Amino acid sequence: MKGIGAAIGFALLAGAAPLSADGHERSAHEQRSYEIYRDIIAFRTARGHGQVDDMVAYLAGRLSKAGFASGDIMVTDYDSEGDPTQGLIVRYRGDGSSNEKPIALLAHMDVVDALPEDWERDPFTLTEADGYFYARGTQDNKYGVMNLTSTFIRLKEEGWTPNRDLYLVFSGDEETGMVSTRAQAKWIAENVDPAYVLNSDAGGIGLADDFSPLAQQVQMAEKTYVTFDLTATNQGGHSSRPRSDNAIYDLAAALLKIAEYRFPVRDTQLTRTYLGALGQSMPGELGDALKRFAADPSDASAIEIIRADPSLVGTLGTTCVATMLKGGHAQNALPQSASAAVNCRVFPGDGVDNVKAQLAAAIGNPEIAIVQRAEATESGVSEFPDEVRDALSKALVARFGKPIPMLPHMSSGGTDGMHYRTLGYDTVAIGAGASRPQDIYAHGLNERMRVDAFYAGLDHWTIILKELAGG
Repeated sequence: MKGIGAAIGFALLAGAAPLSADGHERSAHEQRSYEIYRDIIAFRTARGHGQVDDMVAYLAGRLSKAGFASGDIMVTDYDSEGDPTQGLIVRYRGDGSSNEKPIALLAHMDVVDALPEDWERDPFTLTEADGYFYARGTQDNKYGVMNLTSTFIRLKEEGWTPNRDLYLVFSGDEETGMVSTRAQAKWIAENVDPAYVLNSDAGGIGLADDFSPLAQQVQMAEKTYVTFDLTATNQGGHSSRPRSDNAIYDLAAALLKIAEYRFPVRDTQLTRTYLGALGQSMPGELGDALKRFAADPSDASAIEIIRADPSLVGTLGTTCVATMLKGGHAQNALPQSASAAVNCRVFPGDGVDNVKAQLAAAIGNPEIAIVQRAEATESGVSEFPDEVRDALSKALVARFGKPIPMLPHMSSGGTDGMHYRTLGYDTVAIGAGASRPQDIYAHGLNERMRVDAFYAGLDHWTIILKELAGG
């Protein structure tokens, strides 16, 4: 790994943080957090755009200016499946007085790409409208990057010295190959050996329709991410002489079979407890279904209601969905091949090979090739350390003026955390974001973050880190 010297510069974009809702000037920490958020969103850190290194230089510059030594700001270059990227690791040196192992703190700098022509607003310009910040990465995961970075700067400016080392670990290709993630996890295991890992890229606070807090989700497990390429082939020919078999039609038939297929319902104590607790705070038919499923995972009517909700369907078992298509080579020729990417999120214990076999059986056409795109990482369930539970509880009381439930859960999506779990580290995601279900647009059009939730979460990591590493 190589150090970054204090000479690395960075340029702040024009404009100051907006005033608060009551017209008061924002605090220095709020202003800095807004500036960092705005500036890193402007970097199009999606695959193929080559801007992760620009974002790394910007963050390193801000941290260097705040007083972090060049030897504690470490950058590594990676080739992520042919796309150059970088990772950033920053050490906050403790005095060692606690004799406790360090803590690693995760976030990812890359984003899923966004096409400006499809958005209502430029996805790479932070825009405030109707009480929301709009832009790609506002939720996933530049809020986490900003919050951890700004917290480190805040604590350094306060002159605070932790009683153990703290490490920021920012990956550069979490949304794609996770090459940087794997390498960073290995480096952290071999050189840091943390007590546990805290992830900003999941968890978060669920809000009711009126924006009141329901619960802090605590991600302690996640499904296995794997993509299969389905390919139909054919000898092709001239388009004026259609054949009864056609690669595109064969692939389309296979995809329709997958669309109709339902993987078996699965449950664990973690998912039942989570869904039951969620049902207690959710009114109506869906809340009732959640409680019934928690009591009886074979309840067919409850299963149908839960499966109809996109935000919850992934908790009931493995899911697979087509996400990309390509086929044919000329408009006047019969297709010689057609292929689709089918992305699966595998429930713990199902196994990737078993899912592949189920897809093949559902398709029922041995001529359709099914090839796993990359190695999959299957991870287990983490423990929720008592000291993390206590620190998180204090942060939530400070934010909302009262305790709110903390619900351990399994995430349907994949994060960097899986690679630390596979190395034996308890990895708990306790992100500071807060959203209603209808406001979650991560990976989609017009991604957004509530302005009031943005500012309300800025003390989250300060409180937690002071509790865990000496106040």
